[in-house]
Amino acid sequence: MTTRRRLPARPLGLLAALAISAGAILHGIPAYADETTAGAVATEPPRVDLVLDVSGSMRATDIQGKSRMAVAQQSLSEVIDALPAETHFGIRTLGATYPGNDKTEGCKDTKQLYPVGKTNKTEAKTAVATLRPTGWTPIGLALRGAAQDLGTGSTTRRIVLITDGEDSCAPPDPCEVARELAALGTHLVVDTLGLAHDDKTRQQLLCIANATGGTFTDVQSQQQLTDKVKQLVNRAGTTNRVAPAKATGTEQCDTAPVLTPGVYSDREKFAEHRVYRVNVRPGQELRASVSISLDRALARDYGVLLKATDPGGQELVRGTDAGSGRTDVASTGVRWSSGRAASASPSLSTAKAEDMVCLVVSNSFAPAAGVAAEPGLPLELTLDVAAASPAPDGWSAGLGRGWVLLLVLTLAGLLTGLIFGWLARWRIAVWREN
Repeated sequence: MTTRRRLPARPLGLLAALAISAGAILHGIPAYADETTAGAVATEPPRVDLVLDVSGSMRATDIQGKSRMAVAQQSLSEVIDALPAETHFGIRTLGATYPGNDKTEGCKDTKQLYPVGKTNKTEAKTAVATLRPTGWTPIGLALRGAAQDLGTGSTTRRIVLITDGEDSCAPPDPCEVARELAALGTHLVVDTLGLAHDDKTRQQLLCIANATGGTFTDVQSQQQLTDKVKQLVNRAGTTNRVAPAKATGTEQCDTAPVLTPGVYSDREKFAEHRVYRVNVRPGQELRASVSISLDRALARDYGVLLKATDPGGQELVRGTDAGSGRTDVASTGVRWSSGRAASASPSLSTAKAEDMVCLVVSNSFAPAAGVAAEPGLPLELTLDVAAASPAPDGWSAGLGRGWVLLLVLTLAGLLTGLIFGWLARWRIAVWREN
């Protein structure tokens, strides 16, 4: 985080608790236009679709002496019993119906076992209990089907994928499918849980989760599987009430969309610049942060830059983040205030050209060899414009008390020196008399 001007110590502690107000996206139109709401609070129920692998390999008995299928069924039974009343829950299977060797037929084998909606727990548990390990592993096709099961809406929706192996049917490659879904801006998160522990499966499930901002869990026991799925279902109801609004940055400031406080999502290509505009009036402070999800393997040594400039391109402040290895996200942020006095009537109609700040997001990413460059990397931009923090001075920033203490210590030292000096002279005088 890089800061300049008007950043006393105490207000920094308040930044983490600051509620981001609703905002808007105005694409390529002047700053004086009406504003609409971004990141609005959704009234829809949380929605979760569980995708269960029922392929033949789920017969393996390598989890606490039980088959992978039995472990998954028992865990799902406990999860269904604990479902929150407001959660709309559904189940999709892959590899559950076709036992043959025809790959063309086997790779079509995915179906909705229980529709997403209000859950009859007895019916859902009965449907799961009837499953038997059968066929192929068309993960990519199942993810597309799950996205259709969940439908569209303003809240983030979750797919929870439980599998014991990598896709055996590509194309479509499940990692590319996950990127496609994320690129659509449908607020779809895929969490993956692996029941086998080979590197290929682990890498594929990591890729799927990273592409959509989800999580990957390497399952070691039935209890771990149960606890993790419960956690993911509950998370859908507690963290997905507000979905980012979609923004599309441009290459130039004068054509960039005008954003107001809120949370926005975009896609940025490798080594690309994305520019957005924000009104920051006299007496106000801009607070911005950007996170770029690293959803695929990258070449080593990369970085992300967020800087604020005036409309003429003069840099005002910048923040950077750099890395040299595989991580999940790169993020940085800035704070800036103009230092000009607040206007007596700060209405939108009185906004001036000098009130406009351009936010530039840049990256120095490059895909690793053999890794697709399209679509771009997922980007999330968070903005807030608030009253500027008071200018730091010795007293308001807490330094006054420090100077007082220093002054007291200095005076005490001088006084102590004088006393010891006087005592020393007195003792010498007494010694001479005697």
